[in-house]
Amino acid sequence: MNKKISMISRLSALTLIMLAVTGCNTITRLTQVGDGPTITPIVNPKDRPDYRKISMPMPPPQAAERNPNSLWRTGARAFFKDNRANEVGDILTVMVNMADSASFSNKTSRKRQDSEDTDVTALLGLESQFAKKLPEAVNPSSMISFGNNHNTAGTGSIDRSEEISFSVAAVITQILPNGNLVIAGRQETRVNFELREVMITGIVRPEDIDTANSISHDKIAEMRMAYGGRGNVSELQQPRWGTQIWDILFPF
Repeated sequence: MNKKISMISRLSALTLIMLAVTGCNTITRLTQVGDGPTITPIVNPKDRPDYRKISMPMPPPQAAERNPNSLWRTGARAFFKDNRANEVGDILTVMVNMADSASFSNKTSRKRQDSEDTDVTALLGLESQFAKKLPEAVNPSSMISFGNNHNTAGTGSIDRSEEISFSVAAVITQILPNGNLVIAGRQETRVNFELREVMITGIVRPEDIDTANSISHDKIAEMRMAYGGRGNVSELQQPRWGTQIWDILFPF
């Protein structure tokens, strides 16, 4: 009786843990029945809980050079106003055009064979006593014998091809002491019951922004990009949460 009660208690505790782990996601999905995923409201990127200021190695500060009675200002790119993004809150377009492919192949083979034989021919005259004490189990001429034969072989290969092409507007959230700009951009598109999400952050140089106020992804340092979605289609492509937990916990 006590064993049954203990078993029921353990199953109840495990069920509660699973519900706690997936409770928020389950409740969210239940509230979206018939409506699909909800689009995230627009907020200040610096007010997001996952926003962190960026600190990078900086050169020593330089004093600004003054040119009195001159039409040219040191560091200016033109006599007329520059419409490219250069202040916090300005918007620029990030052009992403990635065609990535990788192919790896490797093969490992190892073989090893060891053997060792130890006998006792002289041990203070006691070697003759071994056969008397254990006549059937001990042979002084071959006391210990080891043998080992090991063979390992392994092969592996990776063949990956990815292609991503899109453009997204990003906002300057920070200006570093050396003049580089920290950008952050998010985009959400809802089609029926599927929500596509794009997120990109990184550091750019003002001089890399072209005259169309856009910049290519290969000129963004420390770029972090995420492209995915959530909704009915994405959920069907993933195993159920019970299967995922089973795959994590099952040791074999």
